[in-house]
Amino acid sequence: MLLNLFLQTAPSGSSLVGLLPILLIFGVFYFLLFLPMQRQKKNTQKMLAGLQNGNTVSTSGGIIGTIVAIDEDDTLVLRVKPDNIKIQVTRASVSSLISGEGKK
Repeated sequence: MLLNLFLQTAPSGSSLVGLLPILLIFGVFYFLLFLPMQRQKKNTQKMLAGLQNGNTVSTSGGIIGTIVAIDEDDTLVLRVKPDNIKIQVTRASVSSLISGEGKK
């Protein structure tokens, strides 16, 4: 009797039905997690590439300043109020663009 239970095989259609929920979960993860992360990364790269003198930005450390100079090695010089202190930060440390009034 036990031997018959072990020798029975499932029909091939049921294996596809068993795989369908796993594929559905991966699809949901892709649309809810990975796709928005890719869009956000693309928008951040576009924002960082478009930085120019005169833009007011916020860094990942919470410093708000105006871009005074952009060097070739991807560093920015920011002027921070109220004392007009100039600091040098990397381009990647800029987290958001506050105002885009750049000099052209």
